[in-house]
Amino acid sequence: MLPGALFVVLLVALGLAGCSSPQRRIEKNLALFESLPAEQQELIKQGKVGLGFTPEMVLLAVGEPDRRWLRTDETGDSEAWSYTTYAGPGGMMLYSGWYHSYYSAWYPYYTSYGPRVDREYFRVSFKDGKVVSVTQDVR
Repeated sequence: MLPGALFVVLLVALGLAGCSSPQRRIEKNLALFESLPAEQQELIKQGKVGLGFTPEMVLLAVGEPDRRWLRTDETGDSEAWSYTTYAGPGGMMLYSGWYHSYYSAWYPYYTSYGPRVDREYFRVSFKDGKVVSVTQDVR
């Protein structure tokens, strides 16, 4: 294999090794996962969020949000977690995922992408510490 191609393969492998999947998050918090009913465990394994999930369960299923919103209205306080991806002017995805988190151990090299637009594709809303709504982009 050419040295340049080998470097690219190693770089991609290193990047994929840092990606967080439901399985990796479950392994890190096995006690919580095993304490859940089988139906909720199955949703989490699939990376899905169910009504009534706690914030810890949502973290197992889909990971850290890109944004957190606090809301106060006449019914009280609520919180929403937003998951986003980024696109260039022509709609090409530039990057998305784990490295938007403050808790990541490794940060990739960033470069200037020019103008970009963030697009929310998933939102989870909590009331009294439980999921009350899940909103997904269906494009």
